[in-house]
Amino acid sequence: MDPLHLSQHISRQFNSEIEDVRRQVLAMGGLVEEQIAAALGMLLDRDAARGTEIREREREVNAAELAIDERCAYILARRQPAASDLRLVLAVVKMLADLERIGDEAKRIAKLAERLVGEEGGTDVTASLAELGTLARGQLRGALDAFARLDENLALDLMRRDRQLDEVYTALFSVLVERMQHAPAQIPVELDRLWCARSFERIGDRCKNLCEYVLYLVRGKDVRHSGLAKTDAREE
Repeated sequence: MDPLHLSQHISRQFNSEIEDVRRQVLAMGGLVEEQIAAALGMLLDRDAARGTEIREREREVNAAELAIDERCAYILARRQPAASDLRLVLAVVKMLADLERIGDEAKRIAKLAERLVGEEGGTDVTASLAELGTLARGQLRGALDAFARLDENLALDLMRRDRQLDEVYTALFSVLVERMQHAPAQIPVELDRLWCARSFERIGDRCKNLCEYVLYLVRGKDVRHSGLAKTDAREE
């Protein structure tokens, strides 16, 4: 496996291009994190006014995705990178798709939150949605940090932590299903809450993908579909 030497290139301009791509991905990730925070705020505070902020962030995220994708295509075509540099470009292209889809999930939560304005969810459900949103946002922040520092151990830890988010989602799912069974008239409202919870759970899954790309960068090996047991094998 070729070790990462992202700062060592024959061409200083090439090195600058590679570092610019990394910075742009982190900046795009920051915009997506802001989307999650705004969507969660809409859901908990029942503040529909924040929808404008989320739509503006979406335009910025989409523009960033196109710009970075174009830059990666240029690097592949003109620079013909090899080894660790090629892995970085390929990983970035995959990360762009997941970051854009995380933004889509945040937009979906915001749309549902607009419909839930004025609906009382109850302390237990509100607390669970808040926990889900906080966990999802933390997973994204951690995944971006792991990418910035190429931190294999952090990436693995975050992949394990995804189970906590899944557990909260599963518990909330049961609560909402039970509420729908006892109050059929509330089914549309409870379904909206359920879809919000589902979007947070999907964000966690996307963040897990981001961590897998970090492992690919560090190890030079695609760990997708291998399961945590295999990704942990190096530590045993």
